[in-house]
Amino acid sequence: MAVAIELLAFYRALFERSCDAINALASALNSHYNRRGFRMTGREGNTIQEPFRRSLGHAVQWFDVLQVEMEHRVESILTQSREHISAARTPTSHQSETQSDHLENHQPNSNSLSPQGTTELAQSSCASLLVQRCPACFGGNSHGRPLAEGGDIHVATDGNFHHRHRRSAGDCPAFYEPVYFLPKAQVDTVGQRIMKARRRQPKKHKALVPDEAIDQCETSYEAADGKKQKTAMDSFDDTGVMALICRHDIPLFFANIDTPGEQQKYSIALIEHLFSLLPSQANVVVLYDVGCVLARSLAQYDILDSKITSRVRFVTTAMHAYGHEWACQLIYNPRLSVGLGLSDGEGTERLWSRFIKLIGIERASSRQRRLWLIDRQAAAIGHDMRKELGSWLKRRMRKGVGEQGDAAQEVIASCGVPVAELQSQWKHQRAAQLSVRAHAPTRLKKELDSVLTLQADLDSSERALQAARATIEKDCVSEHALSVLDSMERSQNRLLDKIETLYASLNVQDKFPELEGVHLEFVRILLMARDLKINIRKRAIGSFFEWDKLDRAVGGKDKTLGTKLHQQTRKAIAKRQPALMAAIKKFNKYCEQLEEHYDPSYAIPLPTPLPTKLADLRSDQTLLQDVWISPSTGEIPLWLEDSSVREGIRALLKRDRCREEQCRLGIEADNMCRWFGLELCTVELALRQPQNSLFHPILQHRREAILELQEQWPTHLASTVRYTESSKRRRVAGCPVVCSLPSENIAEEDGENAEIEVSSSLVEPPDQILLGDVLIGGDIGDNDEEEEEEEVAPPVVDLQWNAPRSLKVDFIDVSSNALIISGNIVRRTRPPSDGFPRLTFEPKDIEILGSKEARLNDTCINGCAALLYSRFLSSHSDQIAIFSTHDLPRIRYNASDEVIWRNMSWTRYWEKSIWILPIHRPSPCGHWVLCTIDLTSQRLVLFDSLAEQRPWKNDTQDIIKLISRLFTIASRKCGIPRRHLGDWTANPVLLTPIQTNGIDCGLWVLAQLAALLRGYDITGLQEIDMAAFRQYLRLLVLRIPVVTL
Repeated sequence: MAVAIELLAFYRALFERSCDAINALASALNSHYNRRGFRMTGREGNTIQEPFRRSLGHAVQWFDVLQVEMEHRVESILTQSREHISAARTPTSHQSETQSDHLENHQPNSNSLSPQGTTELAQSSCASLLVQRCPACFGGNSHGRPLAEGGDIHVATDGNFHHRHRRSAGDCPAFYEPVYFLPKAQVDTVGQRIMKARRRQPKKHKALVPDEAIDQCETSYEAADGKKQKTAMDSFDDTGVMALICRHDIPLFFANIDTPGEQQKYSIALIEHLFSLLPSQANVVVLYDVGCVLARSLAQYDILDSKITSRVRFVTTAMHAYGHEWACQLIYNPRLSVGLGLSDGEGTERLWSRFIKLIGIERASSRQRRLWLIDRQAAAIGHDMRKELGSWLKRRMRKGVGEQGDAAQEVIASCGVPVAELQSQWKHQRAAQLSVRAHAPTRLKKELDSVLTLQADLDSSERALQAARATIEKDCVSEHALSVLDSMERSQNRLLDKIETLYASLNVQDKFPELEGVHLEFVRILLMARDLKINIRKRAIGSFFEWDKLDRAVGGKDKTLGTKLHQQTRKAIAKRQPALMAAIKKFNKYCEQLEEHYDPSYAIPLPTPLPTKLADLRSDQTLLQDVWISPSTGEIPLWLEDSSVREGIRALLKRDRCREEQCRLGIEADNMCRWFGLELCTVELALRQPQNSLFHPILQHRREAILELQEQWPTHLASTVRYTESSKRRRVAGCPVVCSLPSENIAEEDGENAEIEVSSSLVEPPDQILLGDVLIGGDIGDNDEEEEEEEVAPPVVDLQWNAPRSLKVDFIDVSSNALIISGNIVRRTRPPSDGFPRLTFEPKDIEILGSKEARLNDTCINGCAALLYSRFLSSHSDQIAIFSTHDLPRIRYNASDEVIWRNMSWTRYWEKSIWILPIHRPSPCGHWVLCTIDLTSQRLVLFDSLAEQRPWKNDTQDIIKLISRLFTIASRKCGIPRRHLGDWTANPVLLTPIQTNGIDCGLWVLAQLAALLRGYDITGLQEIDMAAFRQYLRLLVLRIPVVTL
């Protein structure tokens, strides 16, 4: 059968868009001819069922072989022209000095990613193969940028085990030599070298990350386990594909995977092959899912030549980084690494999405045809993506550098923390979280897990026993049955006692000497909270990936999932979410218990509670941080205590990444412009050679394709004027035009690209590069359909740090000579009165009130507040609601509505216009403050005896959340209309401290509360009056009658 060349050329274009469609085209031709009355028959007159498929398949295959041969010959011609031009451009020793002066005046401004541009770069070029695949990455002629500044080239590698080949499909004779796949022998040689190296003892090396953290990463990721069988080798002989791509997602090389797991030999072979085509000065950053594990392997064993390991740096891909331990992320997360810009390494995932249409065809094709399909499809994808490099740069400048950089700059301006302070805080944070002491010993963790598992089992059996007793006691049963039940309960209690003994035998204090003196119950809860948070992080990240899969499919970024896969994903989310939410609630309960047991002398930073909504959890920065398990020397650092510092570090980090990205985009635009001029001159020179006349039509077509890039590639970084000038001068064979970026005003020449604006704040020389705990950049969707009710956004609070001009001062008389202290130090209990529940003061609470060097606890604050309310009861008191010190923590720990209502409904707050809220700040040393909530004027009045401004930023956000939550609950419980809160203001009543010691803050809070109850704005007591006021409060307690039984 003869097939027209035009039809084969059309099918080739169709193949590049829809992949292998031989069956579809053959069936369509058969249907078309049948409808016109033509029927294909055999020699005996029988109708042939598939007359076109085999012949058309062979024609397509051999036509492509012909096309490949033609491409090779044309590329050979162009290579000769490039060599001729390169020889003509190489300066002789006689010309070197003159040309060096010329280069000093015309050198591009993008030689270094460092804003200072002090790095000396060597003049060298990459192999032509790499340059043709991605001119932006490999088209430069200067290399040697330090790895600490991001290196010269960013590549990413990843394996995919969907591209398998069934063993039963067989093979066919070789008909095609892949240009993207590495030879099997080359990969196997690397594998043998790895096995030989691993037989030796690991080398001693300086670990950037504690081995405990890397071990956890290795356990968490399947890609790090080369022995894990991902494919049944009985059914498949080729199990997957390993890809190496540049940062523009253009495929560079592939390695065929023929082992059950993702062994390191594939990624190492790809990296080694890449370096064989690079100049000896070029430095490369490799992004890999388990880059931390691969980096440690290369440091421990002599797998790669030292000339390569000294020029390569590993980081994890951005999306997968958040499945790694936090200590690992500090070094290997690209968003936390200097010089990486906005490179994310997730281009492999985007490449796999383009290859998804090949999966079904590959499995039933022969082994040779499978490689041909992937190789040719990769060539088509690479060609298209090279044409779209200009759009890629514009998009990255607009959405990456512009939008993200501006947003980061706004956060830096609003956080109110100096850059120098942020730098210092991050330096301390990074050092602390990379220390070995930040990681519990593995053996201790396993032992603790065993104890906790046993504890959970006993708790379940205890509940079962209680349920059994409740059921048995309802019926008339024999005394023997009750005695057996009593015996089981006694055995249960003995087991519980033994568990406590077993926990004590773990000798936590021996493994953590710094925890000596910390109450055992506090340590127990702290370690359980730490392990639980690690578990939560793993569960949450798994849910994030599933949600991202749905979000990308709905948003059109990925292929649609289909009904079955969509339902499976939804069911997986629904199945995992209850366990995740239960774990978060349990963790928040631990946080609450830790705050109750906290003693400021421990100096251990308390963990922050986690949001109970998946949307909020995705953007919560504290999810990635482990619970702190060792005391902090000196004061607790601001990076751990102050969220403004953390936000400032993250924003500064994002801004710096954007600046680095802008510098790298400048280099890439320069490389593209240089390649345009050189390639255009190469084609022109080839067209002028008489011996190439047979290939003139193809070369002319190549020239036209290059000229089309004038419309697609220009940006602010390399304008249309430069590309046009290069095009005009293309006829000067042997003297290609090399475009260079101007040293300044790069955005003034190209008017047609005015929509790409770069923030001026990003062009300034950046300060010293900061790192921080930042999440992956970009928008995060909010499609959490599990939320049944629509959340009302809390109102905005405007914190104005200026005191009111006129304040009524309360000069209450608490002179000690008028007080007669008497009474026994025994428990005092006041029955419910004046709307307050029963009050109980234990002897230790009364002793605190009598001691001049004791800080007031929550019982003293809440109890004395109720006593002062009764003492100064007046006509306007019915408009005042006094909240407990435990009410704001319930909001912070995301307590349920029922818990909040049960503990606060007695105040009837929805009927009051003034709410008084005492607040405890547990760190650094425990401090009491007071907030008066004026609902009428929508104003927060802030009282702090130390007159600190910074902590109020977080407190006011929690307070306004409390107000919003309380009105929402009251609306649902009491049926009152939901109140529109609007905007609020917050003002302090003190701008200068009135307390000089670290003890009396609780007394100052009660003094301010007394002034408010008496109708004043601020207390008039002085620090010298605090001793008398303490005795005054103690007297109020001792006046409570002693209840005798």
